[in-house]
Amino acid sequence: MSNENNIHSINFGKKERVLNYACQTYQLSRPNKVGAVMALIRECQPDNLKEWEEWYFANAFADNKDKTKITNETLKELGVRLYEKITETVIPEWTQAFKSITEQDCIDYIYNLTINRTYDGYLREKSVIYDGLAKIFPNILFEESNPELDHAGDIDYIAKIGKYAIGFQIKPISAKANFGSYSLSERMKSSFNDFTEQFGGKVFIIFSINKEVANTEIIEEIRNEINRLQSIQ
Repeated sequence: MSNENNIHSINFGKKERVLNYACQTYQLSRPNKVGAVMALIRECQPDNLKEWEEWYFANAFADNKDKTKITNETLKELGVRLYEKITETVIPEWTQAFKSITEQDCIDYIYNLTINRTYDGYLREKSVIYDGLAKIFPNILFEESNPELDHAGDIDYIAKIGKYAIGFQIKPISAKANFGSYSLSERMKSSFNDFTEQFGGKVFIIFSINKEVANTEIIEEIRNEINRLQSIQ
């Protein structure tokens, strides 16, 4: 492997937040649009950027029912769509919001974020775990994560399986209108990997609606992970 130390990513400066927001909101970088890029690059194991670029365009297909071949033109079209979303939707919406925000809005927002949302989140987490997962998996011990783990690793609860543990991050469905569009930050990916190295189990993100699990397909994934950890005790 080459010892390239240069950063190849483009720095978009203050535009980055807008570009990232719009790209994530409209799901323009999801696997069904650009392919499973991390799986592809791990399969490629490139020594340089050019090698990865050539491999990607030779092997990348959109993760959708049509398995569309991805080309340079595909990425260009996604970029055009991103520009259209920003100019036609994001900028007008944000401009209106900027014009209407008052000092009282800001005061109320900070109070609501600190008091009301914290309490709602507390109730939501307890309900998802103790009224949901603990009843589905009655032989598993669920407990709140310690403050250090929660702060550093974004882990709200853990489930102990013998000498191992799996982690849970619980988010309201309102965090994303569609939880399918949710994307982990690099920091969170690193935190989740650190948890797995320390405790042996995976971290699962649970989206809740009305204090219940919204992404119900994750239940089977949790069951499989519990079975895996129990089998290696």
